[in-house]
Amino acid sequence: MQWLAIFALVLAGAGWGIGLPLGKLALREIDPAHMVLLRFTVAALAAAPFAFARRETRALFRSPPVIVAGVLYGVAFVLQFEGLAGVSVTLGALLVGAMPALVAVCARLMGERLNRLVWIGVAGATLGAALIAGKPEGAGTPLGIGLSLASLFLFLGWLVALKRVPADPTPLAVPAVTIVIAALAILPVSLALHGLPTLTLSPQAWAGIVGQGIFSTLVATAAWQYGATRVGSATAGVFINIEPLLGAALGVMMFGDNLTVGLAAGGAMILAGSFVVVLGERATPPHTLAHDCPATPA
Repeated sequence: MQWLAIFALVLAGAGWGIGLPLGKLALREIDPAHMVLLRFTVAALAAAPFAFARRETRALFRSPPVIVAGVLYGVAFVLQFEGLAGVSVTLGALLVGAMPALVAVCARLMGERLNRLVWIGVAGATLGAALIAGKPEGAGTPLGIGLSLASLFLFLGWLVALKRVPADPTPLAVPAVTIVIAALAILPVSLALHGLPTLTLSPQAWAGIVGQGIFSTLVATAAWQYGATRVGSATAGVFINIEPLLGAALGVMMFGDNLTVGLAAGGAMILAGSFVVVLGERATPPHTLAHDCPATPA
């Protein structure tokens, strides 16, 4: 039923939204790559029963699109949180709002005809991201902003790869296998960057890691894949904005992030532009829409 799909999309957006502030809790005591490794280890352990339970599911580990999706997903999170170490929670969350613009450009490159309203939204969201990146006003370093933006392109690649994976033989099969592959891909990257991780962390840090692993990784990934396949891409795209809105709000409320005029204006442009993109896509005749490029965030 459509209402269940919409609930799943809300759940996914909320799960990703709390991932940024939960990550900040752990980053007080651990390197970003180590935090992502532990997060995905928790998620992979929880996903293992779904990934290895049946022969059809285990066969997904030999599927090139699934392998590519898993590797991109894991490395994207490493980049995102290496970047988050150099930006505020609010800035990191608002930069995610540029994702709908990237999806629109991807759709055009893959043959989708987009109307003028879509491109107006793309321009607005892009200018908002440029405003934030060009004048962070203490909210982040150039390297942190660059890594955060680079991670969005990897997430976009993950979404494109997911369009080519085999049919899901069982519920949670593809998300579970993707998460296990992602954890394996993160391991060598994490070791190369920071060596072996420490496990001597405070209960607060472990709460952030476990919360990310269960809610912001396994639950959010599975919920989005369920919901996005059962509603139109324009409808699903509306829920992209839950992540930056929730992440930014929690950053201000929980971490005392400074919501400056420039940051607020850039974030508002990103979110407004993203919403216009969704409206423009909805106004596009169905026969002009391609189905090879996703309209969902990471």
